This record gives sequence, structure tokens and C-alpha cells, in this order.
Amino acid sequence: MAFSAGSAIAAAWERCWFVPALPRPLAIVRILAGTVALALWWSWSADLNTWFGPDGLLPAGAVREWRSPWGMSILDVARSTVAVRGLYLAIGAALVCLTVGLATPLAAPLAAAGFASLLHRAPMLAGPADDCTAVLLWCLVVGRSGDDLSVDRQLAIARGSGLPEPRIRNRIALSLLLVHAAVIAGAALLAQLKADVWWDGSAAWLLSVMSAVPVQFTTAFRRSEYLTDVVTHGITLFEGAFTLGVGVPALRRVTGGIGIVGWPLVGVVGGEPWWGAAMAVFAVAVLVNPPVVERPSG
Repeated sequence: MAFSAGSAIAAAWERCWFVPALPRPLAIVRILAGTVALALWWSWSADLNTWFGPDGLLPAGAVREWRSPWGMSILDVARSTVAVRGLYLAIGAALVCLTVGLATPLAAPLAAAGFASLLHRAPMLAGPADDCTAVLLWCLVVGRSGDDLSVDRQLAIARGSGLPEPRIRNRIALSLLLVHAAVIAGAALLAQLKADVWWDGSAAWLLSVMSAVPVQFTTAFRRSEYLTDVVTHGITLFEGAFTLGVGVPALRRVTGGIGIVGWPLVGVVGGEPWWGAAMAVFAVAVLVNPPVVERPSG
């Protein structure tokens, strides 16, 4: 009996991590994650030199003392406004190449490292959307997301290449996305449950007051305690169901579909719409997670 149970666990582990997967699901995630990353990257542009310039509010030396010892940023070496702007544009170019799938094996690590450099240059300014997007980008480094729905794929077709092959690294990347989706959702739920406002049902109203959500939300919550309770407890139930649903293969398509709608709504109510968008990309990864491909591949 013990041997049989061990074999079943080993088989499930093998299916989860080491059975090759086609690149299209990962390519879809690449396009969406790259789009969100570009939007967040662009949001830094207006105040770039105010924060990072030679006379900016965040000198590189002071930031190095503040952040973790292993945190690094290529922007630390910039000593002029031209250098800051040039490095910033280089990060943007890497993100564009990743999004369209141009030279993806090189663009993916450069985009992930560049985006992380932007966050490490000012970790006190980074929000949950930035952190989630950084995770998405690093997961894409693992797989071969440029093998489909990309400029790389079109160039391969022009050279007469055949259909893209399923690869183990694609499966690993997709599984990493699932793991992170469940962990982030679960961590958000646990953090909320430590606060009384999530138990007494007033959290939705409090979030609407403290954040830049539309005024209509605050007015509606003020007028209806019942609505406030429903939205507050609905968020916690949604996050709990998403966390559990990711781990059940039979429920992943339903979980992913609900997450694509639910996470943006949670982001809007919570005043973090871009965090909701980043989490929706994780939900897409759950939705498109492919069935096991039995054909081995190198």
C-alpha cells in the first residue's frame, strides 16, 4: 500500500514538472505579462530623474544602505541624467522585445533583470503590482515562450522550420506560474484575515476610502452595510477558492476563468488595479495550463 501511494505521488510529481508542454500557453502569458510590465515601466518615466538623477531624491548610495545586501540595480552606475534615461530606455526595449517575441531567449532574461533593476533602485516605491510582474517575468525566463505567437516564430517559419516542439522547460515554467499564483493569493488571504475589518465586513468600505477607487464605490458602501459585507467576504472567499482551485487540476479551467474576471475587480476595489491586472495574468496561466503531452522532447 505504501509503495503504491509513493508511486502515485511520484507520478503526479512527474506530470506536474517534467512532462513536456507546447509553448503556446506560455506565449500567451508572455504577451500579457510583457504588456503589464511595459505599462508599469512607463509609469516611472515622468519622475525618472526626480528619483534617480544625479541630484534626485534617492541617491544610489543611500538606497544601497536601505535595501537588502543582495539587491542590485544596473541604474546604480548611472551618474548623469543621460545615463539614467539611456538605461531606462534599454530596459523598455528589452520588455518590448519580450512582449513581441523578438530574440526571446536573450530578451527574457534581460527584461526580467532590467525590470528587477528598476525596482531595486527604488524598493520603497515598488508596489504589489511591480512585485507580481517581476515574478511573472522571471518565470518566463525558464521556458521557451518565444517559440509561438512571436516574431521569432515568424522568422522560423520563413526559414522553413516545422511546428514548435513540446519541451520540459515549458512545463516547469507553467508549473512555477501555478505555484506562485497559489502562494500569492494565499498570502494575500492570510494577511487580510489578521485584520478585524475583514472579519466584521467593513474592509471594502475602508479600502474605498483609503485608495483612489471611484467615488461611486465609497458612496455605495456607505449607503449599504449589506453590500459592504458581501464585497468584503466575497473577496476573501474568492481568494481562498482561487488558492485551492489552482492545486486541483480538474478545477483549474474554472478557477482560471473566474480569476481573469475576479482579480481585476479585487484590484479596483482595493485601489491596486495594476496588481489586479498582474494577478489576472497568473489566472490566464491557470486557465491555459495544458494537458500532459506524452511525447518526450529534448
